[in-house]
Amino acid sequence: MRRFLIDTDTASDDAVAILMALRHPDIRVEALTVVAGNVGLDQAVQNARYTTELCGADVQVYAGAAAPMMRALQTAQDVHGNDGMGDCGLDLTGRAPTPGRGVDVIVDTILDSPGEITLVTLGPMTNVAIAVMRAPEIVGAVDRVVVMGGTGVHGPGNISAMAEFNFWADPEAAQVVVRSGLPLELVGWDISITSAVVDDQRRATMEAIDTAYSRFAIDIARVVREFAIGHGLDGDDLPDPIAMTHAIDPSRSETTRLNVDVMVGDGPQRGVMNVDQIGITGRVPNIDIVTHIPSDHFFEMLFEALRD
Repeated sequence: MRRFLIDTDTASDDAVAILMALRHPDIRVEALTVVAGNVGLDQAVQNARYTTELCGADVQVYAGAAAPMMRALQTAQDVHGNDGMGDCGLDLTGRAPTPGRGVDVIVDTILDSPGEITLVTLGPMTNVAIAVMRAPEIVGAVDRVVVMGGTGVHGPGNISAMAEFNFWADPEAAQVVVRSGLPLELVGWDISITSAVVDDQRRATMEAIDTAYSRFAIDIARVVREFAIGHGLDGDDLPDPIAMTHAIDPSRSETTRLNVDVMVGDGPQRGVMNVDQIGITGRVPNIDIVTHIPSDHFFEMLFEALRD
């Protein structure tokens, strides 16, 4: 069994990604650590706990950072709904996180099992940046770090012209992480809009699967689907699930290794990836960037996870 640790700001697409990991026969999810991002921390904990309960998974959910390292929290509830799960009527109250701190769980899980843990990050990088600053030795102890964030090499952004939400929400944290030396594999939002859009035909396939899992995935995408179609896509896109697809099975992913930094500040550069595509800076490549994942591969894995 491969061992995953998932850091999440759980809203609609995070929940589907978590479901994919929890239901995969070869993956053991050690824990979920939660960070504020798509929604506030308390709501993200509710959403993560609901997802584990739906899957019948005995996985602990730990609360992490409630705000970015140096900024006020700005959520994406206009995209995902007030509850982050499509405002579709789910009972998302009354659940408490497991006692303990998310950052401590990241550090302890990695250091207790050096070389065995794949860390998958689905939200702003706040928890991971704090973990690296607290315990730099995790850099050499983690096996892989798969990041849903940034815009890879294709662009565009989904919160500004060139910035993706997770990096924009806490750019200082993203900068710490990309400069840390962690073995990063980045799946940007650009991969989602090229390979993971649930158009009408794919939505019909999900409806035909007709399980509790497929109905959940459809219902929680209600608000984000309207938002995405309103911004020119053929349906809702699934950035966190396609990142999870790469984490579970990278064999079909095309990648390139480049030097990446993240810009901070409050202007249009906030959270933008500075990618040296031709080696002009002379800086050593530091991140494996996924440039393509075939749509058929992604949707095959997604549909399999949604079946009973």
